[in-house]
Amino acid sequence: MIEAMDGQHGTRRLQPQAGPTRLNAAPAVAGEAVFRARGLTKIYRMGEVEVPALRGVDLELHRGQFVVMLGPSGSGKSTLLNILGGLDVPSAGEVWYCDHRLDGADEDQLTQFRREHVGFVFQFYNLLPSLTALENVGLVTEIAADPMDPREALDRVGLGDRTGHFPTQLSGGEQQRVAIARALVNAPDMILADEPTGALDTHTSDEIMKLFQELNDSGITIIVVTHEPEVAEKTRRRLLFRDGHLVDDRRYKNQDWIVA
Repeated sequence: MIEAMDGQHGTRRLQPQAGPTRLNAAPAVAGEAVFRARGLTKIYRMGEVEVPALRGVDLELHRGQFVVMLGPSGSGKSTLLNILGGLDVPSAGEVWYCDHRLDGADEDQLTQFRREHVGFVFQFYNLLPSLTALENVGLVTEIAADPMDPREALDRVGLGDRTGHFPTQLSGGEQQRVAIARALVNAPDMILADEPTGALDTHTSDEIMKLFQELNDSGITIIVVTHEPEVAEKTRRRLLFRDGHLVDDRRYKNQDWIVA
């Protein structure tokens, strides 16, 4: 993928390039702004009805952070996560990954971005029931640019002894760990998780959040969407969404919540 200049605005957009390549973003620097959104708007159209999901969101997320997006159903948090992960595109506004604009990128460019930089985790695991844990994780290695060994990924989530088990032979927490291992196997810069504890009990939710914290401690940026305040309280930055607006941005430091 190479850069092309937008003659009207003088900005760089992602462009396809022949052969496999890594997105040529600036070198990783702890604390740099990995995502920037300006005036981000998303409107879904159902016939003649317009449903606004995001209403002009401005936001910066920094490399190495562990962030939770909190809010009720319909607040826009999952829509924003999907746009950041290249699964959806905004109706208006700008969204940048490092020094590259994602808004306006075509599907091939977004697919490459997802393969090279993002690992996804979802609420209901999305595992194939006919495949073992090792095979579910191994599927990603067929499309990843520089994949991790699937056994290593399962070891990292504490399931090195469950590689031959099928999803029906695993608990909910173990299935989610397999899903996290699958997200890890393409060696992503970040993991985006949409309600990853929504189908789990409190104890298992705590274990999954501790695993995310361990991965964050190793340098991976973690962004989690949830509607559970008790999940948000386990992270160092909390973004509160309501009716498509970012209404609060707080960071935890020295035992006090401070407005960012």
